[in-house]
Amino acid sequence: MDLEKPPAERPVPRAEGCLTVAVRLPVRIVVLVLVVPVRMAWDALVVVGRLLRDTVLRPAGRALLWVAWAVFVWPWVTLWRYAVVPVARTLGRLGYVLLVVPAAWLYGRVLTPLGHAIAWTARGTGAALAWLCRGVLGGLGRILRGIGAGLGRVSAWLLVPVGRELARLLKGVGIGLAAAVLGVYEAVVWLTRYLIVVPARWLYEWVLAPVGRAVAWTARGLGRLVRMIFIGIGTGLYWTLRVLLVLPALAVWRWVLVPVGRVLAVVGREIVEALGHAWRVAGHLSLAAGRFLARLFRTAFVEPARWVYRTVLTPLGHVVRDTVLRPAAEAARSVGRVTRQTLEAARESARQTRADVRRILFGTPREPEPLRPANHHGEPGAAAARTLGSSTTALTKD
Repeated sequence: MDLEKPPAERPVPRAEGCLTVAVRLPVRIVVLVLVVPVRMAWDALVVVGRLLRDTVLRPAGRALLWVAWAVFVWPWVTLWRYAVVPVARTLGRLGYVLLVVPAAWLYGRVLTPLGHAIAWTARGTGAALAWLCRGVLGGLGRILRGIGAGLGRVSAWLLVPVGRELARLLKGVGIGLAAAVLGVYEAVVWLTRYLIVVPARWLYEWVLAPVGRAVAWTARGLGRLVRMIFIGIGTGLYWTLRVLLVLPALAVWRWVLVPVGRVLAVVGREIVEALGHAWRVAGHLSLAAGRFLARLFRTAFVEPARWVYRTVLTPLGHVVRDTVLRPAAEAARSVGRVTRQTLEAARESARQTRADVRRILFGTPREPEPLRPANHHGEPGAAAARTLGSSTTALTKD
């Protein structure tokens, strides 16, 4: 049982005017007639593009990638693997043998003992110099302490009384100079007050202040007059522009442009919706046409080709494989087997020949001596060594 939606959740259908209904049908018909060929051409181009991508472009790209790898990458990889790396390893080993090993030997056998000897000599020389400096500096310290004691006595008996008398003299001279400077300062202050400050204050209060107030009052009056003139001119220009430009433009916008814009918006929206609807319908038509053409191509070409492949080419290929290719492969394998056996016999003969020539020139190699149980002194060998669990040790035997 289906549950109906409550009245509050039901979608409210959009109200459409008569203009929308009148414009929709002819626009959709015209757009469908114009869009169907475009959609079919687009679908045909998509199919051709996919076919070219799968059958031409992708194999060509893989082939170009393989060629680029073989031409540009593989030679450098081979050069690096079989030339640069072995040469670098050889140079590294040669540098280690020619530089690192002699340098380590020189450091361990020559420089380290020489450094220890130099350090021991430097420590002995430093100790001797320190002992000598302690003796010399001790004598100089005693001499300087004597000179300092003499200078202290001279300062206590001569320089201190002279300094005190000079300080008293300079203090009296300073008091006199301060009194003179204070008197001159008072005189300059009194003259400045009664010659400059008092006349300037009188000039400001009785001349400059009234003149400034009069100038300020005149400037405020002129400012008010100019402001009233500009306000009147601005008001006149405002009403002139409003009556001549704004009100006509507002009327044109409200009574002409807005209705025309609404009509154009309805037409544009219907054209866009018609394009989407026509594109979908054209897609279905194109799909049906494509399926019909694919079925026709399958019936006309693919099924006959498949029948020819199954009924003619496959049995013919089996006959060729059983009568020609397999005997040829067996013969090739037999030839290869005989060739490998011949080469193996030739290599074994060459190996025996080299062994015989080496035996003739250098003789047979010396046989390894068998392990003797005891040496020539009568002591047991490695096999007769004593063990902790044996009773033949030196601690437990009788």
